[in-house]
Amino acid sequence: MSEPRKLEVLRAIVEDYVHSREPVGSKALVERHHLGVSSATIRNDMAALEEEGLITAPHTSSGRIPTDKGYRLFVDQISSVKPLSAAERRAIAVLLDGSTDLDDVLERTVRALAQLTNQVAVVQYPRSAKATVRHIEFVRLGPSQVLLVLILASGKVEQSVIDVGAPVDDSTLSGLRHIFLGSLYGMTVAGLPTALGLMGAGVPPSEADLAAKLAHGLEQLAQSAREDRIVLAGTANLARSNVDFPLSIGPVLDALEEQVVLLRLLEQMAQDSMGMAVSIGRENPHDSLAEASVVATSYAPGESAKLGVVGPTRMDYPNTMSSVRAVARYLSRILAG
Repeated sequence: MSEPRKLEVLRAIVEDYVHSREPVGSKALVERHHLGVSSATIRNDMAALEEEGLITAPHTSSGRIPTDKGYRLFVDQISSVKPLSAAERRAIAVLLDGSTDLDDVLERTVRALAQLTNQVAVVQYPRSAKATVRHIEFVRLGPSQVLLVLILASGKVEQSVIDVGAPVDDSTLSGLRHIFLGSLYGMTVAGLPTALGLMGAGVPPSEADLAAKLAHGLEQLAQSAREDRIVLAGTANLARSNVDFPLSIGPVLDALEEQVVLLRLLEQMAQDSMGMAVSIGRENPHDSLAEASVVATSYAPGESAKLGVVGPTRMDYPNTMSSVRAVARYLSRILAG
């Protein structure tokens, strides 16, 4: 069996199985694909593919389905990511245009990607350790209650309400905000704790206690900004694919709920020359995702975070990769905007 024909037969089996969800037989391959050989030859080719562990028989029928190894070889043969259609690009634009802040942008992004792929869409928040401070605001809500707002250059906004323990007026808060912003503007989130510890030097002695409480509140916001988290959409799509998880869909749903498993996997996934990362079935280092595939890519700023989809191994990989990359590029343009 020649290598080109082996790849062609495997491609046909993958495409038919993804489309029909039914094991693929030699007769169907001859009828649907112009492989240029007889049905007997195709049966011999399928036997060779099975011996190599690329396809398997789920039961005693003559049909075969791809294995994780077969999907991997199929994916590795994808030489380019095709562009989306004009209609698909318009759909992304409609869903993402008009986003107001980072939270809204990411929520719209995963909804768009889930609709395009019919899978679970996931996106990491941009890493904030290297993000810089763009604005700080102190807003008096009550006699001793203050709303702290930390806005990063990445678009991320963190806020919390603290009790400063004594009545405070707007003028005092405004003066302290000016001092804090003058010292912290452009500072990285990672550097904020150290900078906040030195804030006392520029604060009037009568306002030192208040400034210390505000600094502690901002330090807490900086810590919150650095925490990795993801946004999900389309979990119902996974539930509708329950038949694609022979053992149980439960572990996959648990992994989505816990998030830490997905975050670690996204961190570990290496991108290929096309900028795509694909982890298939038992390639995933986490047992909970042993029956799932993850397709992901990085996006700006800094391409330190990823977005992608989670679905069954019986996935339309070419179209999924195309959708993931297109949405990532659109998201990058919005955030760079």
